[in-house]
Amino acid sequence: MLCGMMRKKKKTGTPVYINVYDLMPVNRFVYWFGLGFFHSGVQVYGVEYAFGGSDNSKPGIVKLEPKHFQGLQVRKSILIGRTEMNEEECREFIKKMAKEYPGNSYNIIFRNCNHFANDASKRLTKKSLPGWINRLARLNFLYSCLLPDGWNETPPRQVVAATNNKK
Repeated sequence: MLCGMMRKKKKTGTPVYINVYDLMPVNRFVYWFGLGFFHSGVQVYGVEYAFGGSDNSKPGIVKLEPKHFQGLQVRKSILIGRTEMNEEECREFIKKMAKEYPGNSYNIIFRNCNHFANDASKRLTKKSLPGWINRLARLNFLYSCLLPDGWNETPPRQVVAATNNKK
């Protein structure tokens, strides 16, 4: 009788995973201190989406086979939550996000793949990424003097001109 009353709540929605990749071999050692250089992507409906930089204003979001990002080693695949969006709604959502993440807005400190994954995760599941994934970007003041010129500059914000259709 008691066992029947303690049934687990049925999980609804589609699982959303955050795939975290090691960018540097040093992660083997510093990961245990909550640090590391990581790339992350969002996996939903059997597709992984990630954000990367380019020299133009085309969308910087790429569609990938899950857990296959440029031959990098997967550190962890985290079930971050579930989304109530169906597959079509999810595709439209990613298309909308792609407009918000043009390739030329990428910045290794202020707007990187982990920022995108966190933003997508919050919108899909209402949950944020674990802090360790992008901790080094948040601690950039400790090593900013070591970065190449331009890497520590805040990228310019996109300006969206409002159109007035009144005649």
